[in-house]
Amino acid sequence: MDLILCLRIERKTFRTGDRELPVLDRIELSLGAREIVALVGPSGCGKTTLLRIAGGLDTEFEGTLDWRGGAIARVGTVFQEPRLLPWRTVRENLLLAQQTPNPALADALLRSLDLAGFRDAFPRTLSLGMARRVAIARAFAIEPELMLLDEPFVSLDAAMTARTQELLLDAWHARPTAVLLVTHDLLEAEKLADRIVTLSDRPAHVLREMVPAGAPRDLDRDRI
Repeated sequence: MDLILCLRIERKTFRTGDRELPVLDRIELSLGAREIVALVGPSGCGKTTLLRIAGGLDTEFEGTLDWRGGAIARVGTVFQEPRLLPWRTVRENLLLAQQTPNPALADALLRSLDLAGFRDAFPRTLSLGMARRVAIARAFAIEPELMLLDEPFVSLDAAMTARTQELLLDAWHARPTAVLLVTHDLLEAEKLADRIVTLSDRPAHVLREMVPAGAPRDLDRDRI
């Protein structure tokens, strides 16, 4: 497998007043260039913290983060809240995220995520599910080497979750990249991920890694 990053965390703590709160302990994580890895575990165990460290957003830890080619290049992020600019249209939110505006790519992503008819809409007019899809499109718009997805489907109903998951995979198949997905839903992890990493309670360590049975997306990847 063509690895894009190798992460080793000896220890990660948060300081609260005069106390240190241990969060992560002795974790090793690798990620392939076109692999989707899901992080699952108890609420509050440190999944988002691990996600941020892997993406280079948190450097205050004991350990090492090694990226292929040295420095971290482009990281696309999708948080639980879409965090769209409310005074910009859907399409403008994508174009502003790009270092060099690429309208053709922005429009292609909006089509792939079933948002073409809303490209000139403002975020306040969108449903939560649509806003989440815009956030996913914006993350893909920068042509990232790594996507960080922090529970991007939380609080959506079952039908909207299933639809958004399908559209996410469609967008990924068109532009495959490395993905780290935080989720509390094991069924969601099995549907989307090539590999599932299960974390313990805090201070979190890896309890086990597994490959979902069948891994049907592996067959699709061979045709990319």
